[in-house]
Amino acid sequence: MKNPLTAQIKDSHDEMKSWMNHMHQHPELSMKEAETAQFIAEKMKSFGFEVAEGIGKYGVVASVKNGEGTKSIGLRADFDALPIQEVNDLSYKSKKEGVAHLCGHDGHTTMLLGAAKYLAETNNFNGTVRMIFQPGEETMEGGPAMIQDGLFEKFPVDAVYGMHNMPGLEKGKFYFREGETMAAVDNWEIELTGKGSHGSMPELSIDPVVCGSSLVMALQTIVSRNVSPWQNSVITIGAFLSGNAGNVIPANAILRINIRNMDPELRTKVLNRIREVVKTQAESYGCGYEIREGIPGAVLVNTPENTSWAADVARKTFGQENVVYNMDPYMGSEDFAFMLQQKKGNYVMLGNGDTEMVHHPEYVFDQDILPLGAAYWAALVENYLR
Repeated sequence: MKNPLTAQIKDSHDEMKSWMNHMHQHPELSMKEAETAQFIAEKMKSFGFEVAEGIGKYGVVASVKNGEGTKSIGLRADFDALPIQEVNDLSYKSKKEGVAHLCGHDGHTTMLLGAAKYLAETNNFNGTVRMIFQPGEETMEGGPAMIQDGLFEKFPVDAVYGMHNMPGLEKGKFYFREGETMAAVDNWEIELTGKGSHGSMPELSIDPVVCGSSLVMALQTIVSRNVSPWQNSVITIGAFLSGNAGNVIPANAILRINIRNMDPELRTKVLNRIREVVKTQAESYGCGYEIREGIPGAVLVNTPENTSWAADVARKTFGQENVVYNMDPYMGSEDFAFMLQQKKGNYVMLGNGDTEMVHHPEYVFDQDILPLGAAYWAALVENYLR
């Protein structure tokens, strides 16, 4: 660590780990994070921040102003968990069956809390800091809900910044990218309606399983035959639900699909093609169909000037060797994209080292990076609000 602020924040490392351990042991699913939101709000109040709760259901916005400066900066962290059973043997393992912080959102929130504690103690800035703690990232609900609830009207900022830990990237290094950085995600459900029958009499049925099986294969041709190899698109059928017995032809089948695109125009093209393929496949097998479209996705686009500036701050704080610029894009998705549609800003990746990928039952957030993330947030504030 090369900057005095990083040394001071590192002194709070044990305290930060205790906050994260608490949240890790008591995870809550998206848009159900009442206790986590209360924990965050109480901590921020104890630091002297003005705290607003219930923004977009469980969102928390903590603000503090110092001096007479008119500029303002927004820093965002998420705090929802996943419906996955953790299999790690940790002293602070999740105490909730089937629910765990296996994406590191407890670590993200801890880093922002660490920065808040430091800023409250030092007051080395002139202007307004808004710390945005967001629920529901995993379901893409929380960001839009906070925005719809007047996030940036009630708590104006000049720009907003986000951060995510990333396994597979070198531990402790900051990775920046301008422009399109993460894909838009669309989660759809398709229901096929046929006619049930006895398994020995298929001629009396309209089989939604056969129709659905053909549809799974047909959907895979969209990326391979309708999308240029130079563009990024993924269609995944993650669930195919139908029937309960081998000798019964069911009347219905449900397919749940996950669609990711890196370009807004390509997204429109792919989604339209999915609609066409579903219609023609269902009709060819005599099935009825319904497409239930989820929250519309958004490509995460980092503002070039804000990205360049944030990277310069990181270089000054952590050294040139710990900053990577113009990293490769990710097909993963983030509802911070919706905030970047409203405000300029940047979303940075912080290397989590050689661990299992996020959303894996054995993923572990490396707590060594907690003070690095906190110091990055504090450095952005001190450099922007001079």
